[in-house]
Amino acid sequence: MGYRKWTQPFKWRALHGFCILFLILVSASCTNTRKAVYFSGQQTGSFQPPAMPKPVIQNNDLLSITVSSLNPEASAIFNTPGGTNNNTNNSVVTPTTTTATGYLVDGEGNIQFPFLGTVKASGMTKDELKDKLTKTLVDKKLLVDPIIAVRFLNFKVTVLGEVAHPTVVTVPSESITLLEALGLAGDLTIYAQRDNVLVIRDEDGKKLTHRLNLNSTELFSSPYYYLRSNDVVYVEPNKAKVASTGRAQTWLPIIFSALSLGVIVVDRLTR
Repeated sequence: MGYRKWTQPFKWRALHGFCILFLILVSASCTNTRKAVYFSGQQTGSFQPPAMPKPVIQNNDLLSITVSSLNPEASAIFNTPGGTNNNTNNSVVTPTTTTATGYLVDGEGNIQFPFLGTVKASGMTKDELKDKLTKTLVDKKLLVDPIIAVRFLNFKVTVLGEVAHPTVVTVPSESITLLEALGLAGDLTIYAQRDNVLVIRDEDGKKLTHRLNLNSTELFSSPYYYLRSNDVVYVEPNKAKVASTGRAQTWLPIIFSALSLGVIVVDRLTR
């Protein structure tokens, strides 16, 4: 009888300790729901996004250039991959597209165009390159009233970090917002740090970094609202994710198991 009196308080102390550890684990796993939603302060109304920037051609871009005129036979040579003047014919394969061929902008920012040879393309918009090619073809009397269309074949953005499906997103329309890119990557996970999303951008040969807060409506007026080709979006994990992979999270199941075993043993001894 005296043994039971001695073990009974221990049994309740063990149960009490088990409950306390359980509450600690639950409270540690809880996150602020306000930080888990987009634009929590947004009220009903409208907003004016920034003007959509015109993509600028960069080194290593792959371009589709099609030429047409009143003389289809004369135009055909400019639409033949590889051309006759050693035009560079490269291919790009991504998870979401098939093989594409076109004019590769080399490390000097040039393309090799049939009959025109080396043409500077880097640093120009598509419209500027189109006007330049049109004028040159007319001045050299190679075509009469040519119509030229220029498109990017490698317009893509990369989404990494705490998203459902990290991926490289190809953009045939050459226009994509940060929210669209995140949506195509399966949206942010519950562990994503929504107030500190990093965008890495190539501009004038430099790497630019900018951090965005998806909890704030200021995103809609940011110059990073529209992504550019080759942008990288990185979503950092929040403290809950870091804690879940920490040493404490590793040991808690072991402690619970040992404590549960102790409670069972004490319970059996007190019967």
